Amino acid sequence: PRVSTFYGIAVYLYTGTTPPHFHAIYGDDEAVIEIATGTVLAGHLPRRAQSLVNDWLAAHRDEIQANWDAAAAGQPLAPVPPLD
Repeated sequence: PRVSTFYGIAVYLYTGTTPPHFHAIYGDDEAVIEIATGTVLAGHLPRRAQSLVNDWLAAHRDEIQANWDAAAAGQPLAPVPPLD
């Protein structure tokens, strides 16, 4: 499910594999990013989009992790505010 959208970037959470991560999609590009470290596990985003995602993650890491935990427990996800 999509948890946030900002500056043309859509962020989705899918559980089932570890470590906890999210998918950031910008146009035809997609990156899988670890929540705890911000490490790109797979894929690629353009430099500017990656920078925006990094800023968003830094501002909302706890909310994103809480959503991951909720999803893993079969609970509904809460929207995460976009990057200002």
